[in-house]
Amino acid sequence: MSGVLILGVIVAAVLLFFNRAWIKNRFFPDEHRNYTIDDQFNSDKREREKEIDRLLSKMGKNGINDLSPKDRKRLDELSKM
Repeated sequence: MSGVLILGVIVAAVLLFFNRAWIKNRFFPDEHRNYTIDDQFNSDKREREKEIDRLLSKMGKNGINDLSPKDRKRLDELSKM
């Protein structure tokens, strides 16, 4: 009985060893596997646009005086990009 158990553990270990890449990709996939430079650029652009929209909507409620100096500086930086 113990010999069969040991043999089963060894077979399982060998199978796991040879299938480790498949297991890694199946249960822990890379989020950015086919991430190109264009994908990175577009992602960064969307993030900048979201931040600009947030600042403009904040400014649209009560005018430019509603923005803090930090927000004004960030909006100026984003508008120059």
